[in-house]
Order: sequence, then structure tokens, then C-alpha cells
Amino acid sequence: MYQFCFRTVLTRLDPERAHRLASGLIRLTARIPVLRVLLAAAFAPRHRELRVEALGRRMHGPLGLAAGFDKNATAVDGMAMLGFDHVEVGTVTGQPQPGNPPRRLFRLVPDRALVNRMGFNNEGSAAVAARLGARRAVFRTTVGVNIGKTKVVPEDDAEAVTADYVSSAERLAPHADYLVVNVSSPNTPGLRDLQSVGRLRPLLTAVREAARRADPARRVPLLVKIAPDLADEDVDAVADLALDLGLDGVIATNTTIARDGLGLTSDPTLTAESGGLSGAPLAERSLEVLRRLHARTGGRITLIGVGGITTAEDAWRRILAGATLVQGYSALIYEGPFWSRALHKGLAARLAASPYATLAEAVGAEAAAGHGGPSEGEAR
Repeated sequence: MYQFCFRTVLTRLDPERAHRLASGLIRLTARIPVLRVLLAAAFAPRHRELRVEALGRRMHGPLGLAAGFDKNATAVDGMAMLGFDHVEVGTVTGQPQPGNPPRRLFRLVPDRALVNRMGFNNEGSAAVAARLGARRAVFRTTVGVNIGKTKVVPEDDAEAVTADYVSSAERLAPHADYLVVNVSSPNTPGLRDLQSVGRLRPLLTAVREAARRADPARRVPLLVKIAPDLADEDVDAVADLALDLGLDGVIATNTTIARDGLGLTSDPTLTAESGGLSGAPLAERSLEVLRRLHARTGGRITLIGVGGITTAEDAWRRILAGATLVQGYSALIYEGPFWSRALHKGLAARLAASPYATLAEAVGAEAAAGHGGPSEGEAR
């Protein structure tokens, strides 16, 4: 039914308008007690064997909603209703901003992919913090908050950039189950330059201290999200930095600016649109980055795999490669509201057929067996 609706109705709508309509319907449904309970039973049956512990939280399973879908934290309970075990809101910036001018979101239907140049359109950290603070959860779910740089803050002013991130961290840390520093979107000028270790170290240190000041009663886990376009040696450098700073994790990966070598078959006028590419074509490179991170860190931090995850097999490969958690967004657009149900069912079947009793036992099994990633000597 969803595939018919997608082909005949949704593909005729502008992608951003379709997103607003779908998000509004999800929010509305989640406000109706009887309906949300019935739909949660349909969309999100629980598999006890998929329970995981990560970032100091116990979760029903490993699948989360990647940042970008719910920028302003308006649909957390709706996405939990659809079966997401954690929801990452944002990207949220220190100041509200409209993002880039439309059109800024494009479907590459034959490739099961999206291109976006949204530009961190959001209501700003003060508004999002207020909304999260006033939220009365109807579903127990883990809420992460992804923070980024406000566009008007000069990228060459390191002090101003740090202050911008710090303001968001101070406002949002009390309401977040974990925080993510996003330095890898291709749609904010100069943002990816912050991935260099020389600039990333003081930024992450300042954000961590801000989170501690804002909520001294608890330790808010801090992660960094990186791009798939980093050279291997830069991935290694970020991994080393994460260990050195005692970060809680790394998210691999954001969207890619690459187009060549991905086997794209969509209309060239669409594939040539500027912005970040997400979805199925990103799967292999994101998996490579994940394997490299796991080989470098040796399972000492939490890794979250994202980028091109569509099927249960995609998610299972990320888990074997070292991911404790996985996330998706583009696949939800193409697969529909029963996507998380299908993925959970498939994961449970793969776990049952494996030699592992729990997902925790499976994490990194492929990397430990020496399949992929840098050699032991390289990892050191």
C-alpha cells in the first residue's frame, strides 16, 4: 500500500512539502492516546533479544532515527510510535535560521537516495530546549540532540564558532540523553574544516565543559559526527582524538559530497544538484569508515552506524563491523512507516541464526575476525 501511495502521490509532491505533511500527520497521530497505542503495536513490536545498552541507556533495540528528520524536536513521540528506539533531533544551531532557499531537497528514486542542501533550517537552540523541557513523554525513548554551527558565525573566527556551539550545549544538555557535535554537514560553509584535529580538539573540549556546567548532576554523553569523505588518515586522527578526550562515541557517517563511483542511475540533473547525498549509494563507504573506526578504537567507545542502511542485512553488517547502534532516515522515505518493524524482525532473525546470544556479543565480530579495516599495525 505504501509503495503504491509513494509512486502515485508522494513522488508528485515537492519532497520538502511531502516531508512537512508526513511529519505533521505523525505528530497529530501521536497526540491521540488510543490511536497511538494501536499504531505503536502495529509499527513497533518489541523483540526482547534486540535490547541493547549504550550511552548509559537501556534501549528496546539498536535502530534510531538519524538527525535531519525532526530538526525542532516536534515529533519525538511520533517517531517512537513508528518503532525507533532512539531519536536524534536537530541539527540545532545557536541561533534560529531559515536554511538555504528552496528547492533544497531532491529525491533520486532509482537510487533510493536523497540530495539535500537544507542548511540547518531550525528554530534555534533556545526554542528547541524549551520544547524538550516542556515535553511530557508518552513513549520511553532515548533522545539525542545534534548541534551545529549557525551560518552567520564566521567560520574563520574560532572563538565565535566555539561560543556558538557552547551556547547550544548549555541550553540543550539538561534535556538530552546524549549530545552530538556535527562538524560534517556539507551545507554550512567551512563546517567540515572543523573536522581537522587541531580545530576539533578545543571545540569538543569546550562543548563537554559546557554540558557539565549546564547539568552538573549527571554526565551527558558526547559524540562527534564525521563525514564519509574524510581520508583514511583523518578518520584515524578523529578516532585517536575521541579516545584521548574520552568521548563517548563517533557517528559514522554524515552525507557525502561525492557522486563519482557510486553507480548512480538517476537523472543527471538531479545527481548534479549541490548538497549532501544520503541513502543506499552511501552504504559501502560508511561501512568502510565504521570498520576503520572500530579497528582504531578497539571497541572502547560507542560507534553509531548511519548512511545507506535500508535492510536488516545492512544493519547487521554494521553491527558486525562494530556499531552498537544504527540509524536511518532516507530509507524511511522509500520504505514507509513499517520500515522499522521489518528491520527489527530481520535483525532478530539474523541474531537467531548467528552464533551470538545477544547483539552486544555480535558487535565488532567481523572486525575482530580480521574482515576489513586497517591492519593491527596500522591501527596503532
